[in-house]
Amino acid sequence: MGSGAERKKEGPSGLSVKLGSLELKNPVIAASGTFGHGEEYAGLIPLKALGGFVTKGLSLMPRTGNPPPRLAETPGGMLNAIGLENVGLEIFLRDKLPFLRKIPCAVWVNIFGSTLEEYAELAKRLSAVEGIAGLEVNISCPNVKADGAIFAGDPGTVYKVVSRIRRATSSFLMVKLSPNVDDIGKIALAAERGGADAISLINTLLGMAIDIQTRTPRLGNITGGLSGPAIKPIGLRMVWQVAQAVRIPIVGMGGIVTAEDALEYLIAGATAVQVGSAHFTDPRAALKIADGIQEYLQIHHFPNVASLVGSLKVKREIV
Repeated sequence: MGSGAERKKEGPSGLSVKLGSLELKNPVIAASGTFGHGEEYAGLIPLKALGGFVTKGLSLMPRTGNPPPRLAETPGGMLNAIGLENVGLEIFLRDKLPFLRKIPCAVWVNIFGSTLEEYAELAKRLSAVEGIAGLEVNISCPNVKADGAIFAGDPGTVYKVVSRIRRATSSFLMVKLSPNVDDIGKIALAAERGGADAISLINTLLGMAIDIQTRTPRLGNITGGLSGPAIKPIGLRMVWQVAQAVRIPIVGMGGIVTAEDALEYLIAGATAVQVGSAHFTDPRAALKIADGIQEYLQIHHFPNVASLVGSLKVKREIV
């Protein structure tokens, strides 16, 4: 198994990073679900300044999502229960892809399904599409053929879905893991063995909020995914654990608002980071974070981001 120390090696100079076979101009990626299809932010920031961008989740057929209300603010974060609403593959290819091809940074398409066959079909059809860097596979979805069990919840199931997708495509695969599991290291290792090129984590944590005046849930779906600064300690812990378990690159996320947050993830073992909820309060969050990382490298005399990755100092042996 790999460690942060083994993964740390010479890489591109300055802010650029190597994520497997891909080279990014900087390690800051706009996360899925918080950046639409890129066009929504094109008038607010120069998209070419991003290290990368992940599209809103995509399924084979259109989805209407959950009933409103779908968002609820919480202390230190937010809950969302969008329900993976999306236009479906055909409309995506017709209406969304032309703009995505123009974005001058790495673009991943986030995909999800309710069966192994759906994942494989999506991957196969998108592998023939030019203009995308790869796929981010959201496995935090219920498997309708396994009584609704979450794909991400069991190492054996994770291996099955990732290896099935791997057989369907040669595209770069970044597998996005759920934090709602018992042993994140075993889950990540199963994804690596199944053929993942990189791991991204963490997805949102399951939570809820209640309106005490009406004694009703604040979300129409009752429960939803918690994101924002409140989940950063959990994300950091899981990235550090996964860095001990796998040899493929890790993309860390969860509560990243500032450059300091991103730097913690890099030191814990992430090669790159994704910024999500922070874009709702500051559309320029990713750009400011990249600038802050650059400043840190200069002040602390790191030649590149790779020399910082996995540099956490611990005072005891990890058993």
